[in-house]
Amino acid sequence: MRTEDKSERVIVFGRYPMLGKVKTRLIPFLGRAGAADLHRELTEKTLRTVRIFAIDTGRETAFCFDGGNRNKTASWVGPGFLLSKQEKGDLGRRMYAAFLKAFQDGCRRVVLVGTDIPGLAREHLQEAFNVLREKDVVLGPSRDGGYWLVGMNRPLDIFEGMAWGTHTVLDQTLRVVSKRRLKGHLLHPLTDVDTIEDLKEWNPRLARKRPYLSVIIPALNEEGSIGKTIAGAKDPEAEIIVVDGGSSDSTKVVAKEAGAQVMTTKKGRAFQQNAGAAAAAGKVLLFLHADTLLPTRYVEHVFEKLLPKRAVAGAFRFKTDCRVPLIGAVEWMTNVRSRIFQLPYGDQALFLKKSLFDSLGGFPNVPIAEDLLLVRALRKHGRVRIAQGYAITSGRRWQQLGVIRTTLINWIIMAGCHLGVSPRSLSSLYILPKKGANR
Repeated sequence: MRTEDKSERVIVFGRYPMLGKVKTRLIPFLGRAGAADLHRELTEKTLRTVRIFAIDTGRETAFCFDGGNRNKTASWVGPGFLLSKQEKGDLGRRMYAAFLKAFQDGCRRVVLVGTDIPGLAREHLQEAFNVLREKDVVLGPSRDGGYWLVGMNRPLDIFEGMAWGTHTVLDQTLRVVSKRRLKGHLLHPLTDVDTIEDLKEWNPRLARKRPYLSVIIPALNEEGSIGKTIAGAKDPEAEIIVVDGGSSDSTKVVAKEAGAQVMTTKKGRAFQQNAGAAAAAGKVLLFLHADTLLPTRYVEHVFEKLLPKRAVAGAFRFKTDCRVPLIGAVEWMTNVRSRIFQLPYGDQALFLKKSLFDSLGGFPNVPIAEDLLLVRALRKHGRVRIAQGYAITSGRRWQQLGVIRTTLINWIIMAGCHLGVSPRSLSSLYILPKKGANR
C-alpha cells in the first residue's frame, strides 16, 4: 500500500439511506424499504470501488453525506473515509462547498463521484486524476444528460444556475466551462440508476417486485391471538407467513382471513421457522411468536438496525402485556441482557438477512432454545443490535406459572445451553401455558 497522497482526494457524494428519502422515483416499483435498500447497495458498491482505488494509489478519500448523522454514517460506511455533512442549498451549492473544503485542506486535484453509477471502475478515477494534471475540469457524462463525475484542479464554481434534475445539465456545464475559457475533458458516458428502466438495464433481477421483509410466524393452536399478531405485522413492505404445526383449533382459518400466507408442517418451532424461511421471498427474515405484537413502523426499525457494517441481526426490546408483581424486573433484566450481552430471545422478534440465515443453516433442529443457539452463532459474525421499539409478548406463561418460577426455568435452560447440556435434555423443564401452546 502506498503512502497516502493528501494532494489528491476522491469525494463520494451521497445520502444516508432513509426510507422514503432516497430513490424516490423507484418507490412505486420497489417500495420505500426496497428503494432504500437499492440505494444502500449502490452506495456501498461505489464506496468499495473508491476504497480499493485509494488503497492501490494512496489517494485520500472522503464521504460527503446528506441525511442521518455522523455517528450513524460512520457505522454504516466504515473506516477509511473523511466524513463531512453536505452544506445547505441546491446540488451545485453543496458540491462546490465540498470542493472548496478539499482545496482549503491543501488538495491540488479533487474528483467527486455520485453513488448511483454501478459501472464506476478504478480506471475511471485514475483517468480523471491524470486528466487534471493538464486540464482544469473533467466530467463523466451520464446518459440522462447529467454527469456522474466532476473533477477540478482548483476551486471553480461552474455550477451556478444549473437546472438540476434535467437532461440539459451537462450541456449547461460545458457552456460555462467554455465561456470561462477553462480546459475541459469528457470521460466515457455511464448510466446512473434513477428509474425502473435504468434498473432493468443494469440488473433485471433487482427490478422484480418482491417484499423487503418476510414475517414468519410459527403457530400451534393460537386462534385467540394469531389474528391480532398478523394485524400488527401488516405492512406494504412485508409478507406474512404463518407456519402451522398441526393445530386442532381454527388457527389456520383465522390466519388466512387475516391476510397471511399459511403453510402446514410438522410440529416444532425450529422446524416450522426453517420451513417458513425456505418459502420466504423477502431479503430480510423476521421471526415472530404468534402471541407477540410488533411496534409501529417496525420495518424502518429493522432497516436501520441492519444498516451498520458490523450488524448481522437485531431484535426489539422486550415487554409483556401483563402487569403482575415482579414482571417489571423481568422486563428490565431481559432488556439489559439483550443490550449488553447481545442475547435476545425469540419473543423479541429476531430479524436478519435471509442470505446469512441460509448460510448458517437456519435454526438448529432442537426442541427448545433454538433462538438462543442461533443468536450465539450470529454473534461470531458481528453484532446483534436491539431496536428502540418494543415487541409486546403475551404474559400468559408468567401469569399461569408465576413470575419467579418461570424466570428460574428460563435461567436454568439458558445456563444449561451455555454449559453444553443437550437442548433435548432441557426441554422437559419447559412448561407450556394451558392454552395456545406454541411448541
